[in-house]
Amino acid sequence: MSGRIDPEFLRFPFRRVADAALHRALEHGAQHAAFRFAHTLEASWRLRDGRPAGTRSTTTTGFGVRVLYDGVPGFAAATEVTAEAAASAAGRAVETALAARPLAVGRISLAPEPVHRDRTWIAPYERDPFDVPAGEITALLADYSGRLGSAVGVGHTDAMLQVARETTFYADTAGTSTLQQRVRVLPEFTAHREDPAGELVSLRTVAPSTGRGWEYLTGTGWDWDSELAELPMLLEEKAGAPAVEPGPRDLVISPTNLWLTLHESVGHATELDRALGHEAAFAGTSFATPDLLGRLWYGSPAMNVTADRTAEHGLATVGYDDEGVAAQRWDLVRAGVLTGFQTDRGSAARCGAVRSTGCSQAGAFDQQPLQRMPNVSLAADPAGPDTEGLIARVEDGLYVVGDGSWSIDSRRQDFQFTAQRFHRIRDGRLAGQVRGAAYRSTTKDFWRSLEAVGGPQTYLLCGAFHCGKGQPVQVAPAGHGSPSALFRGVDVVTTRGGAPW
Repeated sequence: MSGRIDPEFLRFPFRRVADAALHRALEHGAQHAAFRFAHTLEASWRLRDGRPAGTRSTTTTGFGVRVLYDGVPGFAAATEVTAEAAASAAGRAVETALAARPLAVGRISLAPEPVHRDRTWIAPYERDPFDVPAGEITALLADYSGRLGSAVGVGHTDAMLQVARETTFYADTAGTSTLQQRVRVLPEFTAHREDPAGELVSLRTVAPSTGRGWEYLTGTGWDWDSELAELPMLLEEKAGAPAVEPGPRDLVISPTNLWLTLHESVGHATELDRALGHEAAFAGTSFATPDLLGRLWYGSPAMNVTADRTAEHGLATVGYDDEGVAAQRWDLVRAGVLTGFQTDRGSAARCGAVRSTGCSQAGAFDQQPLQRMPNVSLAADPAGPDTEGLIARVEDGLYVVGDGSWSIDSRRQDFQFTAQRFHRIRDGRLAGQVRGAAYRSTTKDFWRSLEAVGGPQTYLLCGAFHCGKGQPVQVAPAGHGSPSALFRGVDVVTTRGGAPW
C-alpha cells in the first residue's frame, strides 16, 4: 500500500516555477539545466524513563537550479517559490558556471538517459507518521519504555524516534519530470543497569531503521513484543559477562551488525567518485579503483553484493534519482570479484558507461546533488542454512549482534567494529556473552574470510538513517541487507585496557 502526495506540497506552483527556471537557463546559453523542488519534514521524540525529554520538528521548503554551461556546473537555490525567483536563480547558476570556467579542470558531460515524462512514484507505506497525533506517538513510546523499565534489574530507559518525509519535484531541459514521496522511521529503545562493579551497562534494540510508515512501530515488519520482552534478560546476561579473550575467532555475524560493515567497507568503497579520487577531502578515497574492475579479488566466492535503488522499504529506494535517472539494480561484487561501481551521470560519462546507475541525490533543496549510496546488500544463499546452522559450524567463536561503534581508514581498508552483543560460541552452541569486544581486519582479508552465508530466512534489510558525505557535508539514508554470515579467523580485540571485570 502506498501513501498519497502531501496535499500541502501540491499547493505550490512548482511546475510553473520549474518552467521559468529552465527557460531562463536556456536563454542564458546553458547546455543542460535541472530544477528540483523539495518539501521535507523531519521530527524526533525522546523519552527518559518513560517521560518526555525533548521533541524536535523542522520543515524545509525550496528549490535548486543546476546548470551545465560549456561543461562547467553552476548552482543556485531559493526559498521563494515563484517564477520570478526561479528565473533569478537560474541566472545566478549560469553566472556561477561562467565565473568557474577559468578554474575548471576538464569539462563535465552527462551520460544519456531516456526521458521520463510526468512520472509519479510514492514509496509503499500504510500510515504517514506525520498524520499520527503527537499524543499517540508519545503514548506508544512511553508504553514500550515502560515494558523495559518494569523489568527486574533495569535502572533506566531511553526511547527515541526519528521520522522523515521527503516530497520532491524534478524537471530538466531534456523533458523529464518526476514527482516523488518517501518516508522513513528510526525507532530505538535502550535499557541501562549497573554491573556487579557498579559500572553502567546498556543494551539497545536492534530493530533497523526502515522505509516504512507508522505501521512499523505497531508491528508491521518487526516483532516489538518479543524484542522488548527479551532485552532485559539479555542486558542482565551482558552485565555479568566476562571480558573477551583477544585473538583470532570465527565469527557468525547477524545482519543487524553486518550492515554497517557493508556500508563502510563495500558501500563507500565502490562509489566511483571516491574511487576516482574526487571525494578525497572528506572521508578519503578508495582502494577499489576502476582499473581493478573484473580483476580485484574483493572477497570469497560466497560474497555476492548488489546495489539496488528498487528494494522494497529500502532507505535508499527511489523511483528516480536527482538527475532524472530511473532506479535500477546491479552487481558490485559477483562471486568475490569486483564487477561494478555506483555512478551518477557525470561519473558514468567519465568512465565511458552507457548509462548512469542512478546514484545522484541532494541532501537538501539548497545543496547540489552528489553521487550517493544506493541500498548495498550481501545476497543470501538460496539453499543456505539458518543462523543456528552457521553457529553449529563453529567450535570456538563469537555470534555478533547489533551495530555499535566503527572506525575505518581513509582508503576503506583497515577497520574495527563493535556490537551491541557478543555471544560466545563453544562446540557449535551459544555459551553466554562477553564484554569489551571488537573485531578488526582489512577489507579484503575480512571478506576473503567469508566461508558461508545464511539462507533467505536469515536476511534482513537494515541501514543508515543519516550518512554523511561531501563538503559542506550532506546527509542521506542508505539501506543495507544481509543474511547471517560465517567468517573464519577474524582478529578479535578488547576495547578495554585494564584487567577483566
